[in-house]
Amino acid sequence: MLAATIEDETRETITLRNNVVIEIHTASFRSVRGYSVLAALCDEIGYWSSDEISSEPDTEILAAIRPALATIPRAMLLCASSPYARRGALFDAHRQHYGKDGDPVLVWQADTRSMNASVPQAYIDQEYANDPVRAAAEYGAQFRSDLEAFISREVVELCVGDFYELMPSPDHTYRFFTDPSGGSGQDAFAAAIAHRSGDQVIVDCVRHYPPPFSPEQVIAELATLAKSYNCCSKVVGDHWGGEFPRELFRKHGLSYEPSKLVKSDLYRDLLPMLNSQKIRLPRHDKLFNQIVSLERRVARSGHESIDHPVGQHDDLANAVAGAAQQAFSYGGFLTDYSWVSGPDDGTAEAANRSWQAARTAQYLLSGGQSAFGQQRFIRWT
Repeated sequence: MLAATIEDETRETITLRNNVVIEIHTASFRSVRGYSVLAALCDEIGYWSSDEISSEPDTEILAAIRPALATIPRAMLLCASSPYARRGALFDAHRQHYGKDGDPVLVWQADTRSMNASVPQAYIDQEYANDPVRAAAEYGAQFRSDLEAFISREVVELCVGDFYELMPSPDHTYRFFTDPSGGSGQDAFAAAIAHRSGDQVIVDCVRHYPPPFSPEQVIAELATLAKSYNCCSKVVGDHWGGEFPRELFRKHGLSYEPSKLVKSDLYRDLLPMLNSQKIRLPRHDKLFNQIVSLERRVARSGHESIDHPVGQHDDLANAVAGAAQQAFSYGGFLTDYSWVSGPDDGTAEAANRSWQAARTAQYLLSGGQSAFGQQRFIRWT
């Protein structure tokens, strides 16, 4: 029936003789504007990004489509998808409209066999045996109960400071963490530097290198950055790459130590810092987006993991979580040497104590050399 009305056909369009064009579009709120639309089918909308800071959030795409439907009587907006996480436009529509008589929005929820009886029941049974939670979403049309948001956007917003990057200061001890990448795939190379100030962690700067890039060049830049913040002689990072990052950092006088904690554990330690506002983040949209997009997953064994959504990335979030954990674990010391001199109350005795503190600072920073050039040792009692 439709074939007889086709006037022209390309890879992405079918033009009918009645001037109707059937087109395939990228899911973008920019590309759908300016059309008069008779019907729009949003395929697999359950997997579209639901983060409003994303470049193409699902709600913005739907908001751009609706005006294009408004001028044509009985135009239809159709959204078809397997359910996924309990958030986003699909979940919101299900929660607001499903099972309500007289509702102008029809939500149809049905399992695979009800919609397509040609799929063998034995195949579906095997999928349920392999992974019940995933199969319940894919074949049972149930939203996944094992996927929840890691942290709310509002909580993270309270932790964002009024800076993009902080300059190094001799008063702080910095920690450096990196999430390396080879440069030829889809993953970026990310790094973060942080320090502890009292009971709060400050993330001073982040670096993000999207592919393609030269790992040697990136590591050379990061080594220079680490040295500018006096990050001792050690870089901590995840376990990716084996000997590759160690070799390249070693060329620049820095040792590379794999993190003792896996990514999920780093995120788990980051959560209380965010909830209690014990961390200050730089203004960085990609970092913010990655943190608020993180998901909690619960495996069949009951083990919980925290990771990025399917098809997205968390390289910057991982680097920041690692740097924050390193900085928070380091207790630090009083850089003003008040532990030697005591409080400065303006008296002659306080001035003498300040002189003693300055001498102690000079002694420690010189590596134990006295004023006469002799090596001395400090004995703690």
